[in-house]
Amino acid sequence: MLRLKDIDIVCSREQLKRIPDGKVLINTINAHSYNVAQKDERFANALKGGDYLIPDGASIVKACRWIQAKSRPTERIAGWDLFDMEMDRIAKEGERGKNPVCMFMGSSEKVLSRIKEKAKSLYPNIQVVTYSPPYKAEFSDEDNRAIIEAINNAAPDLLWIGMTAPKQEKWTYEHWDALDIHCHVGTIGAVFDFFAGTARRAPLWWQRHSLEWLYRLCQEPRRMWRRYIIGNTLFLWNMTKELQVRN
Repeated sequence: MLRLKDIDIVCSREQLKRIPDGKVLINTINAHSYNVAQKDERFANALKGGDYLIPDGASIVKACRWIQAKSRPTERIAGWDLFDMEMDRIAKEGERGKNPVCMFMGSSEKVLSRIKEKAKSLYPNIQVVTYSPPYKAEFSDEDNRAIIEAINNAAPDLLWIGMTAPKQEKWTYEHWDALDIHCHVGTIGAVFDFFAGTARRAPLWWQRHSLEWLYRLCQEPRRMWRRYIIGNTLFLWNMTKELQVRN
């Protein structure tokens, strides 16, 4: 089971900038993923088993302070923030004469083609490689071998995994040892759509006031009401239990 009070969470963007080179797994956590991890042991292990966990939600930042957790982030770091920082990092390597490779694994061919087109404009010195896995709840052994082979053959300098949570985190963690790569790896499903333009991120005002969840609820009420209306209440209940255990 995942306990927010006991896990290591990245506390600031400055800490994120100091992540060393090499094979590093970076996951995100928000109220919804925390709730899911309470009932999904594989997901909980994947979140705890990564190298870095970033607070993709103001609720995580506030809850860590409230329950006096081991880690107390000073700011929310969205998956988009991670994406922006890492893309800029390898783009600078390209400016120094290297030809960095960035791989996007996940999503549909339609989304990936738009990502390639946009990246060509924004990051002209980054070579973008994509792979769209089969659209199914569980991959076969053959599917997994094909994905792993595609990633290893690409030998990326940066790898993004986008298959929505918790599938992306579980797959990456459980196949981590088979990935013969030496780069940062981020599990950032929704960012694929934001970057491609197939989904719209909340305007800055909503972001700055920690209301991205409300914006998404307004955009897709039928799909999101359980996650945010019931989920946010459940998260508060879970935090109350963690507080009681601590005291």
